[in-house]
Amino acid sequence: MDRTVQLTAGIYFKMKFALHNQESAPTESQSLLEESLKSFGMIPNLHAVMAEAPAVLEAYQTLHRLFQQTSFDLEEVTVIWQTINIENECHYCVPAHTAISHMMHVDSAITEALRNKTVLPTSKLQVLHLITLALLRNRGKLSDDELATFVEVGYGQRQLLEIILGMSQKMMSNYVNKFTHTPIDEAFQPFI
Repeated sequence: MDRTVQLTAGIYFKMKFALHNQESAPTESQSLLEESLKSFGMIPNLHAVMAEAPAVLEAYQTLHRLFQQTSFDLEEVTVIWQTINIENECHYCVPAHTAISHMMHVDSAITEALRNKTVLPTSKLQVLHLITLALLRNRGKLSDDELATFVEVGYGQRQLLEIILGMSQKMMSNYVNKFTHTPIDEAFQPFI
């Protein structure tokens, strides 16, 4: 993953991010990559890149685990993840989370609606998608109408805060993938 950066007129700096494995990673990341291998049956390239900075990989894995422990069901988790991935145009996370949603047996109509930017199958999921978008686009500011609609479909303060947890996780991966150009794993390529 070469990345050439122009430092001054005519002078370029080439930055290459390693795809670490358990042998090449910094010592502090080796057990974290083992955890990735156990969880996914492989070391996703995102984790391989993040392993360069052990605290980053650990934070990402922790946020991933915690977000899956929220009050959201698997469909809602998928809506939040993919809403953020698609809004941030993450070349890696959109196919990765499409694959993950298939592994979680989430109705493909949900991922297809998100990817195609069409209306979701239920009004509750649509409201969750719209409030997530509003939080992203407006940097956390929500109107009274947006909040009222969110509450009307059955969500509350807890879920609003939990969306921020999901956003924290996805901002890490989306941004890292942007500047490192993380290659898409073979397992995720069918979902590009």
